[in-house]
Amino acid sequence: MYQYEKSFDCHAFGKEVKRKRKAKGWTQEQLAQLVDLTPRSIMYIENRGQHTSLDVFYRLATILDISVDEFFYPDKHNGENERRKHIDRMLNGMDERELAIMEAVAEGIVKSREVEAG
Repeated sequence: MYQYEKSFDCHAFGKEVKRKRKAKGWTQEQLAQLVDLTPRSIMYIENRGQHTSLDVFYRLATILDISVDEFFYPDKHNGENERRKHIDRMLNGMDERELAIMEAVAEGIVKSREVEAG
């Protein structure tokens, strides 16, 4: 019988928790209070890849706005290059006004290509 061998990469999730927490300017203590954990638990998640319950995982992912697709479907995201991932991370941190600017820039690039090709 075939046994499923893939497992959840808790270290990668912990690194993303740390990155997002720092981007928000929060300490481990502040995040711990928000998600009803101890600061030591946050430290273990971020630095040791400590496994969490589904509830804690959900609270961290939602409060830090972490997209979990890359953790659940890593093979799907392995083909993306680092530049695209970096741009996606930057876009995720932007507000609506900043996103509107980025959308206009992207549309300008597309129109420029059409003019050059035309």
